[in-house]
Amino acid sequence: MAALKVALLTREFPPEVYGGAGVHVEYLAAELAGMVDLDVHAFGAARPSASVAATYTPWDALRSDRPHAAALGTISVDLAMALGVEGADVVHTHTWYANLAGHLASLLYDVPHVMTSHSLEPLRPWKAEQLGGGYAVSSWAERASIEAADAVVAVSGPMRDDILRWYPNVDPARVAVIHNGIDTGTYQRTDATGAIERMGVDPTVPYAFFVGRMTRQKGITYLLDAARHLPPDAPLVVLASSPDTAEIGAELRAKAAAVKAAGAPLVFVEDTPPRETVVQLLSHATVFVCPSIYEPFGLVNAEAMACETAVVASAVGGITEVVVDGETGVLVPLEAADATGTPADPDAYAAALGAAIAELLADPARADAYGRAGRARVLERFTWPAIAARTVELYRAVAAARR
Repeated sequence: MAALKVALLTREFPPEVYGGAGVHVEYLAAELAGMVDLDVHAFGAARPSASVAATYTPWDALRSDRPHAAALGTISVDLAMALGVEGADVVHTHTWYANLAGHLASLLYDVPHVMTSHSLEPLRPWKAEQLGGGYAVSSWAERASIEAADAVVAVSGPMRDDILRWYPNVDPARVAVIHNGIDTGTYQRTDATGAIERMGVDPTVPYAFFVGRMTRQKGITYLLDAARHLPPDAPLVVLASSPDTAEIGAELRAKAAAVKAAGAPLVFVEDTPPRETVVQLLSHATVFVCPSIYEPFGLVNAEAMACETAVVASAVGGITEVVVDGETGVLVPLEAADATGTPADPDAYAAALGAAIAELLADPARADAYGRAGRARVLERFTWPAIAARTVELYRAVAAARR
């Protein structure tokens, strides 16, 4: 039997990976390469990987600093991608950036389109700050693709619920839950401390740690407010990167400076460090903090758990399927003001977040127990071989349904 030929379409692929969706694609592709005939089609420059069949950049005519031009540039890449995947048995896309390419390829070549939904545009209205009118374009592309896809992969049960709530025309039978995975060889506790010491953090002192992009979704502003509620001898280390807009970056830098000036134990570093540095910081933290207001899965929580680190996180979305309250960490309730997840009482949420962090910083034995239980949970539920096998089963099912 000939191997199934799969075209995997993505914006991010190593070495250009900046978010959880990119990490997901990176590891999924590595597993799939030994199971199917895999061709990766990615945005950007040429890649050294043997799995990458082609890369694409936006049309020159769409290169502009106008915010909506980015969305139009994405559509131009999708058109080229759709042309480039002819001959595939299945097209699998990730994020709105590539979804439209998969939808068009399905129409052009009569092949099934599988799309993995890592987030939903209706639940990220702050993207309008970044894309301007392009947000309406990204929302249209997502809707057209998700309503027509042969199968939609939700990365958690709550994500599946959101898909069916916001896109009621989608047949529930077409929405499968397949979680994100973790490379437990890369993400495991290490004794190395060089990266921590270079940041000026004492690894022998309890500290809380956050790493993530500067976007509204990640709730960094509430985390900075929470730092005011922490003990002065246990720092909060915030490693932030890739602001969605210059305004968001400036806003968070100013808030961090104000929090530090008020005497809060905050270390705020703006950087995109190598994975080895993040693993060190996770391994030696007493607690990892995830203050997201919207998180379909929350991969970084599983990465922290794989490093045997206790987690304090918002009780939202897929986080509730990753972190077990009172077993692998603490889930902090977040009463949302609206469907976007913005806290109804930001000060109360920040205070509750700070109290949960402070409690674990003061009880390292409990934090250690949570950390050990966290790694055991990751090994049991979130390994890549099992996730890739489920994905291939889905490919075969949709391919058979098209025959």
